[in-house]
Amino acid sequence: MTKKIYFYFTKGRNRVLSKAETYGRLYSCGFEIIDEKIMDNMLYFIAKKVKDPVYDYNPTYGLFISLKRIGKNKKIINVYKLRTMHPYSEYLQEYLYNLNSLQTGGKIKDDFRISPEGRFMRKFWIDELPMLVNVLKGNIKLVGVRPLSPHFFSLYSKELQDLRTQFKPGLIPPFYADLPKTLDEIMESEKRYLNLCSKSEFKTDLKYFLLAFKNIVLKGARSN
Repeated sequence: MTKKIYFYFTKGRNRVLSKAETYGRLYSCGFEIIDEKIMDNMLYFIAKKVKDPVYDYNPTYGLFISLKRIGKNKKIINVYKLRTMHPYSEYLQEYLYNLNSLQTGGKIKDDFRISPEGRFMRKFWIDELPMLVNVLKGNIKLVGVRPLSPHFFSLYSKELQDLRTQFKPGLIPPFYADLPKTLDEIMESEKRYLNLCSKSEFKTDLKYFLLAFKNIVLKGARSN
């Protein structure tokens, strides 16, 4: 609604695009960034067309967003969150992963897609509150592995991909129980949790919920 009001009055004139939206629009249209440089406080870049567009004809600029994630049985589900990144950022995940790799905790390092208010919301999980709607809908549960984007899902081994998708993803991941640092450690943590779920899902979820609660409250574990 606010997007329609904004464009009605401004007609889109003199609108400043973030670097994330600029690059994201190019990637959505099948381009890739070849080089970039800042000169005299201006960003210059070279882009090359490499594939067909994967453009979303109904992009959202609003506070509430719906993200496509891999759910149980490898079904694509829509996960609801509050926006912490600039528009079109979802198209840049692979680009930034190849550019900066991952930091401690498994998140992309130096991620310019995240807005200042987004960093605050992520620190206190405010952005994940709408995922309670997913819990009520039944496509995720309270405790479980994170619902991953197709790109991050592709980084996992075939064995772990198959194991992950035997269960619903969750709102509170085993990450907060084990506090792994690297992607390999995160995968081992998830594999251990999922193998325990195969024996007793309810008892495992209760155990991991209590461990996560302890680490968050007593040790101050936070998201990046």
